[in-house]
Amino acid sequence: MAGFYPADGESRLRWSIIDALRRYGTDAARLGDAFAAIHRLQPADLRALVAIMSAEGAGTPLTAGQLREHLGLSSGGTSLVIDRLQAAGHIRRDRDHPTDNRVVHLRFTDQGMATGLAFFGSLGDRTNAILDQFSHDELLVIDRFITAMADATREQAGELERGP
Repeated sequence: MAGFYPADGESRLRWSIIDALRRYGTDAARLGDAFAAIHRLQPADLRALVAIMSAEGAGTPLTAGQLREHLGLSSGGTSLVIDRLQAAGHIRRDRDHPTDNRVVHLRFTDQGMATGLAFFGSLGDRTNAILDQFSHDELLVIDRFITAMADATREQAGELERGP
């Protein structure tokens, strides 16, 4: 096991980064589990909320079909998730496409946003306090790294879900 725990140099730095990501992932999952339990959400419901929030924040709100692809569920399963989240007041369906009234986007409600902020707001404050310690150029590197890691993790999860 000596090679698993490098003693110094760049190998040690890389191990430290990977270990921090591992710990972050585990603790983030614990927070997600706690939020889901408090709000009686299924695992797919929580993944859907995160996907809807991320897409809306990026200015590209999801349709039900896009959410279905993201979750890897059937159309019926995705509809059940959307119906549960809408009934709980977390999301709404909007027909807000500028040229096609058939397109329905999934968006957070004010109540859904308030629910998330009530639970995760203090973590957001802590995150911003940490980010304040870095220069703009350092934040660009962090953003590039975290985005690449998120993409790699999603790719790995997708491969596992699809099977051999």
